Amino acid sequence: MKHSYMKSMVVACLATLSFIGFNATATAATNYKVVKGDSLWKLGKRYSVTIDDIKKLNNRQGDMIYIGETLAIPSKTKVLAAETTEPSTAAPANTAKPEPKPEAKPADQETPAVSISSSEKDLLARLVEAEAKGESYKGKVGVATVVLNRVDSPKFPDTVTGVIKQVVGKAYAFSPVQNGSINKPASEDSKKAVEQALTRKDRLDDSIYFYNPKTATDNWIRSRAVIKTIDHHVFAK
Repeated sequence: MKHSYMKSMVVACLATLSFIGFNATATAATNYKVVKGDSLWKLGKRYSVTIDDIKKLNNRQGDMIYIGETLAIPSKTKVLAAETTEPSTAAPANTAKPEPKPEAKPADQETPAVSISSSEKDLLARLVEAEAKGESYKGKVGVATVVLNRVDSPKFPDTVTGVIKQVVGKAYAFSPVQNGSINKPASEDSKKAVEQALTRKDRLDDSIYFYNPKTATDNWIRSRAVIKTIDHHVFAK
């Protein structure tokens, strides 16, 4: 009787220690002090986590961060390890559970190289729809790529929302924002084009401009170095 009681206590202690170790790993995070030029999008890209991961860990609703503040950045590697860790048991050596096979992704679905919030994906897809409606899928990807290239460029705001809603002079940088056509819902093609652009496989040589040479009235834009023409749009640096 005494032997059985001691055995039960040992098993209970092991389970408790495993549970404590699980929680410590799951909540592992890195403290980061915000510096000039940082954004949630850039931090997510740097640490391979999503903007929503960072906002959730820091109890944030909006996307604004401030120079000098300290943010907790979730450790993606440790979080993933915690999710697959199980408490130790006294199971026989030959009865170990096989590791689950990762789910196969559809052939046309690729893992994004960068992550943005769902609201910014929708905003970007609506801009693509308005700017490249009637263009090919490749042309839509090109428009989304220019926006992401601007986010990476020091010449433009460092968020997707900031780039799309940037005011130049007395007007918005993108005409669909000015005339309101950006408020129309995006097509499935435009949504897929955004996902494709986020893989960053083709950055169009870091093009930060696009225009239709048949309708453009600004001579300055025509002075930019042309990288590629897709459908009716010229992409330039």
